[in-house]
Amino acid sequence: MTTYNRRNFLKTSLIAGVAATCIRPFDTFASFGIQEQYPARAALTTGDNRADLAFRALKPFSEQIAKAIGKKRVVLKPNNVTINAQLTSTHVDTLEGVLEFLKSIGKTGNVIIAESAAGGPTLEGFSNYGYYNLLKKYPVKLVDFDQEPFDILYVFDEKDFKPHPIRMSHTLLDPDSYIVSVARMKTHDRAVATLSLKNIVFGAPIKDLGFSWSASRKPGTVNDKPIAHGNGFRGINYNLYALSRQLHPHLAIIDGFQGMEGNGPNDGTPVDHKVCVASTDWLAADRVAIELMGIDFAKVGYLNFCAQTGAGVADLTKIEIIGEKLSNHIRTYKLSDNINDQLVWMKPA
Repeated sequence: MTTYNRRNFLKTSLIAGVAATCIRPFDTFASFGIQEQYPARAALTTGDNRADLAFRALKPFSEQIAKAIGKKRVVLKPNNVTINAQLTSTHVDTLEGVLEFLKSIGKTGNVIIAESAAGGPTLEGFSNYGYYNLLKKYPVKLVDFDQEPFDILYVFDEKDFKPHPIRMSHTLLDPDSYIVSVARMKTHDRAVATLSLKNIVFGAPIKDLGFSWSASRKPGTVNDKPIAHGNGFRGINYNLYALSRQLHPHLAIIDGFQGMEGNGPNDGTPVDHKVCVASTDWLAADRVAIELMGIDFAKVGYLNFCAQTGAGVADLTKIEIIGEKLSNHIRTYKLSDNINDQLVWMKPA
């Protein structure tokens, strides 16, 4: 899986003794819904219809998902980095495929599509991407995390080695939420690749209403998302790992119908890949997606940290691929121009 050993991990983490103060207490990964099952299962589908790809990828898990949802609220979390550039954000057809699947297992009674978009007003992005059309067909609600309750967590900053408070969506932290990450397959300019886990962890920090990256933003408004990035490549990888203990999907869907390569998550270029990955083990889903993108798994710091601490299954020999043969659909995605800088996390501080 990776040659990066536990000793190097402890060196790289920088804050082995301080980290416990940055997150709330926990017992084991199993205590918040992650079970070590061998082999893990991940579905891989391919075809010419986004909605159908998502639907078929989820079908093998029907009984397991229905049981896990029970009476919980289902939170479909798209990955909307911007509000007006479709390549950066989750496609409405993928969401429709997920909703059709939930309909097929009788679980559309308490479903929300919720996000805190990084680049502007969340609901404006939902409108731009056609999400409101889903309301005509499904009993689903559209929610802006920025207008909902939040909890305070703490994250690490590599510049001062101190914990920093950050506002995080209460909905994503709520034990009565069944979290579904509806992500896109993209390279990233700080974390090598962004898939199902990163969609949840970095979608959770909220911003004030009226905040925008443009000069027209409301004076005094604040965005907490940059705090989570930890002020560097070591910081972002460690925070993704540490926050994954409380913020992770119960179900991962990764849309690779059209992926993004190069300087993602905003400025990359399209890859016509026509694949979709789904799993109830989010780490297994991200691991399969990394392989499909032709990326060396050893370079993705936060996923290696999660693998080394038992967050799920990242060993391909222990992941049962359902559907298409993995080796038949591997593409080599161009990485970000700054990839060599990103890999500083692999070296001792």
